[in-house]
Amino acid sequence: MKRIALAAAALLLVSGLAQAREPTVMAGDWAAYRAKFLQPEGRIVDDANGNISHSEGQGYGMLLAYLAGSRADFDIIWAFTRNEMLLRDDGLVAWKWDPNATPRVTDPNNATDGDILIAYALALAGKEWANADYSTAALDLIQAIREAAVVEAQGREILLPGVNGFKVADRPDDGPVINPSYWIFEAFPVFARLDEGGGWDRLSRDGLAWLRQTRFGPRKLPVDWVSVRGRPVPAAGFPAEFGYNAVRIPLYLVRAGVKDVALIKGLGQGMSDGGDVVTSDIRTGNSKDRLADAGYRIIPALAACIADGTPVPAELRRFAPTNYYPSTLHLLSLSYLAQNKGAC
Repeated sequence: MKRIALAAAALLLVSGLAQAREPTVMAGDWAAYRAKFLQPEGRIVDDANGNISHSEGQGYGMLLAYLAGSRADFDIIWAFTRNEMLLRDDGLVAWKWDPNATPRVTDPNNATDGDILIAYALALAGKEWANADYSTAALDLIQAIREAAVVEAQGREILLPGVNGFKVADRPDDGPVINPSYWIFEAFPVFARLDEGGGWDRLSRDGLAWLRQTRFGPRKLPVDWVSVRGRPVPAAGFPAEFGYNAVRIPLYLVRAGVKDVALIKGLGQGMSDGGDVVTSDIRTGNSKDRLADAGYRIIPALAACIADGTPVPAELRRFAPTNYYPSTLHLLSLSYLAQNKGAC
């Protein structure tokens, strides 16, 4: 049955090809990003993390290449991901690849956000470029995510951040543990069209419900790692902070067209301090790291634009690569604005 469904989905994508989409990542911006972070062999380099590559970065790279309309770059990134990191028996992607280690994969566990990004990019590219191989690979990965990383807790569905290390069996005192930033809401409608009956609408609804229930402290912000064994609380063994993971949550909500303006506005205001983004202690609200890169600052600016129409400042609409992570978030933000002709 899986092969039949897969073939039918691939055929639907190819036969339903619409008029070519205009790129929403500008050619010059993609060229600057590619020159700094994309290696010739197809790996995206996290230059603030020891120049490793990881499934998140490969997925972001594939998505940005698709948004830029660069099929050649998409193919290179996917080929590296498929050959070097898609090694697990369960069909998920090993998350960490280190050029200075032997073997290169130094942690074979998956990272579910990376899996989602890769599957999402493949699904979009399969439709856009009428490529059944992409669509087939997307469906295989989507179904692997569903089978291995989606479970129930407290009557709702959750995404395990990784197959290993986050279940009740792995953490008998506070498992399961989730990371609210792993819900990439814009991907789930695409998954639902490819994987009919996969329950992706429910996972999206439940993800929003978890997010609303995991806003803590005076800033009313989500913590990166949350125990959902009972009432959601910060998970043991992790910093109880709104951190680098969580800063992308408002961007994901905006890009997915989530209509909860109060939620988006509250997150944008809570993460801001004097024009910069700050990580913060969940319990006290005290700021920790100040993030001044434009790729971070554009996220609360987008939230404010959605909430009350405040224009995104011109300085944030110009792209110049800094480090991998804020540069990636910057291009995704600019892509959203380009898709909406500069408006929110």
